[in-house]
Amino acid sequence: MITSLTQLDFTQRYSYADYLTWQFTERIELLKGYIRQMAAPNTKHQRVSIRLEKIWGNFLEGKKCEIYHAPFDVRLYNRKKSLLQNKEVFTVVQPDICIICDTSKIDERGCNGSPELIIEILSPSNSATDIKDKYELYAEAGVTEYWIVYPSEEHIQQYVLDNEVYKLHNVVTKIESITPYLFPELSIELEKIFLAG
Repeated sequence: MITSLTQLDFTQRYSYADYLTWQFTERIELLKGYIRQMAAPNTKHQRVSIRLEKIWGNFLEGKKCEIYHAPFDVRLYNRKKSLLQNKEVFTVVQPDICIICDTSKIDERGCNGSPELIIEILSPSNSATDIKDKYELYAEAGVTEYWIVYPSEEHIQQYVLDNEVYKLHNVVTKIESITPYLFPELSIELEKIFLAG
């Protein structure tokens, strides 16, 4: 039985079936089978996350789409494949925020397949992973819309999937509003998101 992260080999590839057997408190993700340890988010990250969650939660109330926030397991795989068995899934991520409209993907362990929209809020410890690795994974899995939030720089990069590749849809600064591609009736003022304190 694996009860400590130190018992794992970070050079070995693991599946979701392995992941389910681990019993330790540290938060991790599997990116194509390889362990990525997650650091605790800082205060600014949490402020931005909570504000976005409130706005999205209010907007989605009474709609079929649902919002989830970390820690919440999302199992991803190439979207050309159907739902896979646990031993065939090698990517398990915990996005800061995800919007899921196909609720058949939701089970007692999280989301089995790609959410429609994912929001990752950068921290100094996760920026490289979210910008490069997750960008590629989310595109491969068919996540339609992906936001990368930069709390320090106070802007958001908004990507939309186009022919299996993300295209930069918009870069929105603190003095502007962002409109989700998938939900054009919503407008979020970034000044409210990045407000200090």
